[in-house]
Amino acid sequence: MSDLVERHSQVVAPVIAFDTAIEVIEARGLWVYDRQGNRWADFACGTAVTNLGHNHPAVVEAARRQLDRVVHSGCIFRYDTLVEAAERLRDITPPTIEKFGFANSGAEAVEAAVKLAKKVTGRQGVLVFRGGFHGRTMGSVAYTTSNALYRDGYHPLLPSVFVAPFPHPYRWGMSEEEAVSFCLDELDRILRHEVTPSNLAAVLVEPVQGEGGYYPAPQSFLAALRELCDRHGILLVFDEVQTGFGRTAEWFAADHYPVDPDVVAMGKGIANGLPLSAYGASAELIDAWPKGSHGTTFGGNPVSCAAAVAVIEAMEPLLPHARDLSKLAFHRFADLAASHPTIGDVRGLGLMIGVELVSDPEARTPDPEAFRFVHRWCLEREMIVIDCGPDGNVIRFIPPLVTTSEELEWAIGLIDEALTAYES
Repeated sequence: MSDLVERHSQVVAPVIAFDTAIEVIEARGLWVYDRQGNRWADFACGTAVTNLGHNHPAVVEAARRQLDRVVHSGCIFRYDTLVEAAERLRDITPPTIEKFGFANSGAEAVEAAVKLAKKVTGRQGVLVFRGGFHGRTMGSVAYTTSNALYRDGYHPLLPSVFVAPFPHPYRWGMSEEEAVSFCLDELDRILRHEVTPSNLAAVLVEPVQGEGGYYPAPQSFLAALRELCDRHGILLVFDEVQTGFGRTAEWFAADHYPVDPDVVAMGKGIANGLPLSAYGASAELIDAWPKGSHGTTFGGNPVSCAAAVAVIEAMEPLLPHARDLSKLAFHRFADLAASHPTIGDVRGLGLMIGVELVSDPEARTPDPEAFRFVHRWCLEREMIVIDCGPDGNVIRFIPPLVTTSEELEWAIGLIDEALTAYES
């Protein structure tokens, strides 16, 4: 055990799990470095945060300039980077989103979005979907069902949270059409047996389930949710915390769908590593939220907002490259799936790709040991990958947008080698 790891064990809460024992002293672009000069390609992106790669020069410079001006406001006075960040968000979010509030984390943004929905509708019920991840605070964990462990020991949770199935075609052995039909039938039963639509303030959904296994919502499913919300005066809330800011090779996952949300929660890649999140809705909805009904001390920090403005400016020209990388990645993973029985499914949007590993292709049996083998193999060969899914058997392939096609080919080649070794 190294000195740093030993010191870490003495003073840092062990409840926080780390994916590696790497002791990073520097990070640039795709690469992170330790004190001995070893390096690793970070295909975890700080859990889908450093979408522009580590220490992007424009983002670092914007933050440095702001540090010399104003570091903190605490809602006492107004400052330009807050307004600029909101203006830039308005330019890139769906047309239904016009005004914004800021927070520190994705969970806070989700909670603010739900609080907004409850306050302006006067209703208390929230409909969420099995497999969704919306944070781990005492409020947001009530909406999180990607893994029962996250709720274990924290009951009772918030009341009036209703959980419906989300389409998982591969896991259920169904076609997409069959999975959507099943989910909508079950949703109809919930609305007849558990809660009437008039009691629901919000339908909270990830357009692509993240922690739950990287399942994109079928178009017809989101369209049905939009129709349900319109019919009953329910607010459709998109959790784009992980899917936003280029992760799906568009600004937001919503850009892939002919469906616009009423409210959106954002975080992770918004400031490329600085703590910041945001929530947005129409001017009509936001303006109906009484002043003082919500607040924050550090949300919308001047330095983080300056970084967010720089992120948006730097990311815009990278999106075409991200789309090309996505096509290459899906093509290469399709090749791997054809030659490796351990790969049961490849799914996702853009550069948010899940590769599900199984021990029995016919039964679709999750194989978490296969992921652990791939993780170790890659780590020993200078690459970091992390998992998702309730069984820990899905490779969460999330390269930064600055990755070159050569680096992408190399990374997928390492996974190919790892699976070959595992299957031999």
